[in-house]
Amino acid sequence: MAKYMLLLHDDPSSFATMSPEQIQKVIEKYMAWGGRLKQAGVLAASHKLTDEPGKVMRGKAPGVRVTDGPYSETKEILAGYYLVDAESYDRAMDLARDCPHLEYGGTIEVRQVDEMMGA
Repeated sequence: MAKYMLLLHDDPSSFATMSPEQIQKVIEKYMAWGGRLKQAGVLAASHKLTDEPGKVMRGKAPGVRVTDGPYSETKEILAGYYLVDAESYDRAMDLARDCPHLEYGGTIEVRQVDEMMGA
């Protein structure tokens, strides 16, 4: 069975107007959704990333350049990911359809993992 990454992109400022109680309810929705994936035996891993944009390294050594975040011209960030087992892109997208991320205006990028031998 293939592995697919569900990459969650969003604008973290969309949560800035939420109260702590509202944010807790959002977190609970994500936890419940991830729990359903785990119970179904299709969740391989998941992590939320921090809201800061991270660093991007480009170039060839020794001339590697480091810049802030991959989305310097937009406010959207890669917020987290889920790694799921699915038999096809269609199945991976079916698994993602009821992710709370879409409820809050986020974007989910679905990518198949190329499992290289020996890795």
